[in-house]
Amino acid sequence: MSRSRTSVLRRLGAVVAVSAALLAAGCANKGGSEPATGADAMRLNVGQISDSVAFFPLFVAEHEGYFKAEGLTLGERPRLGTGAKLAAAVQSGSIDVAGGVMTDAFNLYKINNKARVVGSLVDAYYVDIIAGSKIPTAGDSAPLNERIQALRGKKIGMTGPGSGTEALVNYLFKQANLDPKNDATLVNLGADASAAIGALKAGRVDALSFFQPIGQQAVATGVGRVYISPARGDVPALKDAIHGVVFTTQDVIDRKGKAVGAFLRAIAKAEQTINGDPAKATELLQQYQKTMNAQTVQALVPVLQAEIPDAPTPTEAAYNVSADFHRQTGLVPTTPTFTDIIPSQWIATAIKG
Repeated sequence: MSRSRTSVLRRLGAVVAVSAALLAAGCANKGGSEPATGADAMRLNVGQISDSVAFFPLFVAEHEGYFKAEGLTLGERPRLGTGAKLAAAVQSGSIDVAGGVMTDAFNLYKINNKARVVGSLVDAYYVDIIAGSKIPTAGDSAPLNERIQALRGKKIGMTGPGSGTEALVNYLFKQANLDPKNDATLVNLGADASAAIGALKAGRVDALSFFQPIGQQAVATGVGRVYISPARGDVPALKDAIHGVVFTTQDVIDRKGKAVGAFLRAIAKAEQTINGDPAKATELLQQYQKTMNAQTVQALVPVLQAEIPDAPTPTEAAYNVSADFHRQTGLVPTTPTFTDIIPSQWIATAIKG
């Protein structure tokens, strides 16, 4: 079987898996939008994919007591591992609010047009291309097209087919009129950071397409360097794309709107803490990422401060950049309009309190 056909089948399998999980969750959806009463009215079950840096604002809000100060009680706090499981948990009603990425929200919207993005955690596409020693450093400051061309014929590690890490490679190669299926070898490494760094160090791959903070860890350990970073502004068409988000459904807003509003106000306080107090942000990030060495933490704080918004209100401009990227890369075939998925007026009112 050709590599191209294998890649297509793997991508199809990933899409089918996401769809199956969401459809199964749809069958189990509790439904109902009667306002919650009593203690339940201010209680939220909040899930997230993982403890990645994208969800640092949630940690800060919880650690600093901002949720409690808003009168909010957090129930279940599962780390669900994948975006498909996260979206399925929202659809089934096992969690009320999710910390994920725009891809997850778009996938949920495909089967439930009441899916709503209510908050921004990261206004940047935080996947980087990390170069190893086989890619000459002389081209590090070259124009974007030349840096992409330098990846031609290289082995590029990514998390897996159908992922945002693969999507970035596809997007960049398309900009340079290259075909990643024929002009590079994409290597599936899974999501484990140490395995990715190990593969780059051992020369099993020449570069990585991986989420932060893999790039910062590669730099800190001398294994590689951040070669192309949309978050750094290296890809102008992806500048300020909303990516890390809080999403829920209209049914949850109707039932627990007061609680969701309190959640957003706590996130706003967390984002202000991160951006306004570098020393505090450094201390909290070290607690959040306990296994991360101090050098990586120091390097990552200013990066996060540039990516995390001062307030969690999604903007239409940031949304449009993200939606266009998702369509171009095939992560999702179609995207809803900004007003269909983001209740901006409700968000503004909720954050004001």
